[in-house]
Amino acid sequence: MEENKLCSWNVFRSVFAIFQWWSFNVAVIIMNKWIFQKIDFKFPLTVSCVHFICSSIGAYVVIRVLKVKPLISVEPEDRWRRIFPMSFVFCINIVLGNVSLRYIPVSFMQTIKSFTPATTVILQWMIWRKYFDWRIWASLVPIVGGILLTSVTELSFNMFGFCAALFGCLATSTKTILAESLLHGYKFDSINTVYYMAPFATMILAVPALLLEGAGVVQWIQTHPTPMSAFIIIIGSGVMAFCLNFSIFYVIHSTTAVTFNVAGNLKVAFAVAFSWMIFKNPISPMNAFGCGVTLVGCTFYGYVRHRLANQLPGTPRTPRTPRSRLEMAPLVNDKIDDKV
Repeated sequence: MEENKLCSWNVFRSVFAIFQWWSFNVAVIIMNKWIFQKIDFKFPLTVSCVHFICSSIGAYVVIRVLKVKPLISVEPEDRWRRIFPMSFVFCINIVLGNVSLRYIPVSFMQTIKSFTPATTVILQWMIWRKYFDWRIWASLVPIVGGILLTSVTELSFNMFGFCAALFGCLATSTKTILAESLLHGYKFDSINTVYYMAPFATMILAVPALLLEGAGVVQWIQTHPTPMSAFIIIIGSGVMAFCLNFSIFYVIHSTTAVTFNVAGNLKVAFAVAFSWMIFKNPISPMNAFGCGVTLVGCTFYGYVRHRLANQLPGTPRTPRTPRSRLEMAPLVNDKIDDKV
């Protein structure tokens, strides 16, 4: 009886964790798109800066005031030598995501974002000379094919937005790869990561946002009929952005790796469907099919990666595996890809 109750509680906790993760993720995406499209606040650097400020304050309150998570201590030298470079890439990643949201539909942006596993594998293979099992390469075929099909059939295609989303994938991959070396020895969770990176990201982005968008923001305030209500929505999106990081911390501790992978891909489908209901952007049947192929490919990739990671020692390898190179699974950490 006790075991049944414990099992039921674990299932309920996992479902609740996934649902609140989905909710915050969709809320951030929809609010950002609403800010750019409906409020006509077309300043992605400023929006990103507001997100970083809200995340910095939120992480400080959670760790220092509420003490929900213990602070992971980092030496001052390591903050500049390790955390700062990560924060720079982290900043570029978020900015490019918001820039892409300004120019392309949520459905297209989310589909391109699913290209991240492929960019990570390719970067590690080309630059870091890492070797990957042939099954990893095979699992990337439907992801690449789905992205190509979605891009060709996208009815609201915008080259600038497409490039921003694609370079955002590269930034995400770079951040993940750098984290493996720069943060070696530090077991950061999502909250501590934001605690250290968000202030640096704010410092990096504040000056460019002021120089490039400051005059436009002032003009927007003077011409917009209800600037205060609009700013409440903008700040609200920043609060939701921090809540998304907190929800990632909760869902990681409440689900298995396989469940997280499947839920992450279903989250994309959920975000695409919800955004379509709100913004009514046109989606052709072939475009929807391409998006579906991409999500199936991401799920298959996660399954292959999980199987390889749990392969028993001594299990025979493929004959094409060089004995002189380290065979490894990709370093994509999907659990931190949604950080804002």
